[in-house]
Amino acid sequence: MLDDFQSILEHGISFKGSSGPKKDDDKVKTKAKKKKYVTGAHGSGSARQKAKYREQRSNRKSQRK
Repeated sequence: MLDDFQSILEHGISFKGSSGPKKDDDKVKTKAKKKKYVTGAHGSGSARQKAKYREQRSNRKSQRK
């Protein structure tokens, strides 16, 4: 125990580096989940409220063309 402490004092502690990001090449990337959140379809009250505000903002006269 004391030898370990002495070794740490003399040489310091070296931490292992991170292994990097995980690679999931077989995953299908879609915007389906994001779309459900933006439209409020997944049932969260917060998402429904935000979707309502987004819809109100998009329906403003200044946003229409």
